[in-house]
Amino acid sequence: MKTKVMQGVKVIEVAQFTFVPAAGAVLADWGADVIKIEHPERGDTQRGFINLDGMAVEPNRHILMEHANRGKRSVGIDLSQAEGQQLLYRLVAECDVFLTNYLPSARRKCKIDYEDIKAHNPTIVYARGSALGDKGPEREQGGFDATAFWARGGSSLTVTPEELDGPLQQPGGAYGDSIGGMNIAGGISAALFHRERTGEGCVLDVSLLSSGVWATALTVDMAMEHQKATKKPPMPGKDINKNPLIGNFKTADGKYINLTILTPDKHIRQLFECLGVSELADDSRFSCAAALMENNIEAHQQIAQAFAAQPFKCWIDRLDGVNFQWAAFQNGLDASQDRQVLANDMIVEVDAIDGGRPIRLVANPVQFNGEKVETERSPQASEHTEMVLMDLGIEWDEIEKLKERGAIA
Repeated sequence: MKTKVMQGVKVIEVAQFTFVPAAGAVLADWGADVIKIEHPERGDTQRGFINLDGMAVEPNRHILMEHANRGKRSVGIDLSQAEGQQLLYRLVAECDVFLTNYLPSARRKCKIDYEDIKAHNPTIVYARGSALGDKGPEREQGGFDATAFWARGGSSLTVTPEELDGPLQQPGGAYGDSIGGMNIAGGISAALFHRERTGEGCVLDVSLLSSGVWATALTVDMAMEHQKATKKPPMPGKDINKNPLIGNFKTADGKYINLTILTPDKHIRQLFECLGVSELADDSRFSCAAALMENNIEAHQQIAQAFAAQPFKCWIDRLDGVNFQWAAFQNGLDASQDRQVLANDMIVEVDAIDGGRPIRLVANPVQFNGEKVETERSPQASEHTEMVLMDLGIEWDEIEKLKERGAIA
């Protein structure tokens, strides 16, 4: 990618897990120099994860670390030590953005709160990511995307049918984290633009809860307007829309196709011809939008029977090129092989630390000038400590002494 919109921007990241580091990864994709500060011994807690989505994580091919940390440099500094804090301040003095997800108590303990950082860089953009926001009685509470984004933010109950015994789990690992990380990256971009215009730095806050509520904003807005929770979704098979050309239809081999034809009139004949029931287009019950909606149960049944008569692959071929809206339901592996995903460079490769086959990752969703995202693997813990400190002008003898005292790795 030639267009590095963040080239020249320096970011110091003091964060763990995925939510806030994902923002740093996006900034690195865009060309920023992102220095990840990790504990000299433990590193990012997430490095110790051994399972993700029910599958084993290879330590040298750590997908969760790669997703949220590609393109960064890692420096091992013990921020509980005064010497470590002083090193951090020297780095901060030369950076544009400070990015953290430490809780307020931890920020105070490590002396990395806004006032501490601002004292060493008055125009810093200070970005805080949290579970529940930096105000209110629960500001000191932590959380994960499963708790703050998915459960508390409203997504889970919004998509859970009444008939189920309990709420649905979020679709996969780091689901809310990845979405929330993009929100932080966007906020940082706006803050840097503001600084460019005014010369002023600022503090920005994004939480998993605010990201979760934003994701369900229309549902929350309608609930506030009518002072009651919105209607629960129906169970699959019972979700017959008033417009029968909207719905999910099961194929002969148990897979699903979605139709979302919001304006039926101009698409009725093409749909029925594609389904192999062209005679229905001349049936007075189904020949126009008003008739379809008057006879929506019968129309839905006819469409469902047609889809159930042929396997998934048949429908993918038949529907290819039609001018109404439809989609195949896909799992993660399907999505990784989708021709539009591949044609639009939505997958990126990075070198593996073990020298094996490249690691394929989902690219961040923003492209500039049509150029594909280019990035590098995530760093090993403390991989760049000496290099970064030498760039600060610290002599090797002093680096060795700092290592002996445990201030750095």
